[in-house]
Amino acid sequence: MAVHLAISPAPAYTRGMLDTATNRPELPPEIARRRTFAIISHPDAGKTTLTEKFLLYGGAIQMAGQVRAKGEARRTRSDFMKMEQDRGISVSASAMSFDYLEKYRFNLVDTPGHSDFSEDTYRTLTAVDAAIMVIDGAKGVESQTQKLFEVCRLRDLPILTFCNKMDRESRDTFDIIDEIQENLAIDVTPASWPIGVGRDFLGCYDLIRDRLELMDRADRNKVAESIAIEGLDDPKLDEHIPADLLEKLREEVEMARELLPAMDRQAFLDGTLTPIWFGSAINSFGVRELMDGIAGYGPEPQVQNANPREVAPEEKKVSGFVFKVQANMDPKHRDRVAFVRLVSGHFKRGMKLTHVRSKKPMAVSNPVLFLAADRELAEEAWAGDIIGIPNHGQLRIGDALTEGEALRFTGIPSFAPELLRNCRAGDPMKAKHLDKALMQFAEEGAAKVFKPSFGSGFIVGVVGALQFEVLASRIELEYGLPVRFENSQFTSARWVQGDQEAVDKFASANKQHMATDNDGDPVFLTRLQWDIDRVARDYPDVKLTATKEMMI
Repeated sequence: MAVHLAISPAPAYTRGMLDTATNRPELPPEIARRRTFAIISHPDAGKTTLTEKFLLYGGAIQMAGQVRAKGEARRTRSDFMKMEQDRGISVSASAMSFDYLEKYRFNLVDTPGHSDFSEDTYRTLTAVDAAIMVIDGAKGVESQTQKLFEVCRLRDLPILTFCNKMDRESRDTFDIIDEIQENLAIDVTPASWPIGVGRDFLGCYDLIRDRLELMDRADRNKVAESIAIEGLDDPKLDEHIPADLLEKLREEVEMARELLPAMDRQAFLDGTLTPIWFGSAINSFGVRELMDGIAGYGPEPQVQNANPREVAPEEKKVSGFVFKVQANMDPKHRDRVAFVRLVSGHFKRGMKLTHVRSKKPMAVSNPVLFLAADRELAEEAWAGDIIGIPNHGQLRIGDALTEGEALRFTGIPSFAPELLRNCRAGDPMKAKHLDKALMQFAEEGAAKVFKPSFGSGFIVGVVGALQFEVLASRIELEYGLPVRFENSQFTSARWVQGDQEAVDKFASANKQHMATDNDGDPVFLTRLQWDIDRVARDYPDVKLTATKEMMI
């Protein structure tokens, strides 16, 4: 059992800590009650199941769909695409808004867990104020968890941790905490402590509120039993916990209180400390305590970086940015919905906002609030909310909407793809339809689409191979157009930057390698690393980049 002895002893946890969170006094009450957060994890850690239970406790649904259940019970709310429902994985970020305890408004974004869709996750993290990191109790910190955590760290996002699947055989609690501290370089403070593991898992001791939380294995949708006690010496504990487990609980909690830091909200908000809860999402255990933690500790809507200035949520004028575009959420209407994070102000349906990129006014007459694929008309929304704006392609990822000011929200990058393939229509007569479909998916951010300077057709670039499967499936389902992806002679792509004269000269000399993306920006297609090295050597006035800031 490894424990960081370098952490100085901390005072005992105090009761009522959930009430210590103070809202910024200048925030209007409607904004102050909002909590906008994402859930991140390695695939199969239980992220989507946890999302379902959030909706259950928020009163948004009556019964949680289980990812591994059969038939209609399998239809989880956040997985609305057919491939997601068939495979039981999340491949597209989805947004859900609901009230909790009547006092709070949760805006939850369920992100793709599969690493092939990490770019969608990255963009989603630009639109939230905090993240919940879900860890499998048996597997600890896995590779994709570590990658996503690093993205959160780049944005200084506060992180709450949920150690899931404690009802299965799990690792030692101290080992899990130590691994988080070692691998992620963040302090950990336990908000609860597990009692037993696997078949012997009874529940948790709530360190914040001095309560015994017992799990009900019989009914997975039932809220766990909660028993108020007067500390670990309370004789009531003997009535519910076997002697050997009780003795172990007392020893471990005493050790944790001596060696691990107490909850410090400021350290949490700074991203240097994460509170951890233990539980079993599929058994609805530990979820309510985690939700209380988000409500009590989680940040209100935060100031957002923009050019030429930062934008504060309490500002009167409405502003927001597009962080995601989803096509054909309703296949019957062939629509495109732009997911917009409201940054400031009080939005009302019918408002005219300026589309900063085109400098044109846009009347937002049919904005929607989401419960995954389900929508309802949004009569109003506040800073921190995520609304959907149906449109026919005017809105792209990175676009800003304001009441007139030319703001450009920063930090929404586009990444160079790691796999390139040629895309062909199964029916050559439908090539123009394929062009339209691919351009739509490029604007959605589902893939990079490059038009080579030489030859016909398109080259499609993605981060992971599973994205090709998803694209082929969606193009056939949504457009009735079978396609095939064939190997390309090129292996990677880089955007070309420099002054116009240097770029034009470079493009003219390298025509066989040149293409344009869906924005019309020049792209250099490479076969080998040697190609990139050659450009750096022979064209010092030109820069090849693997990322591109989403232009607005």
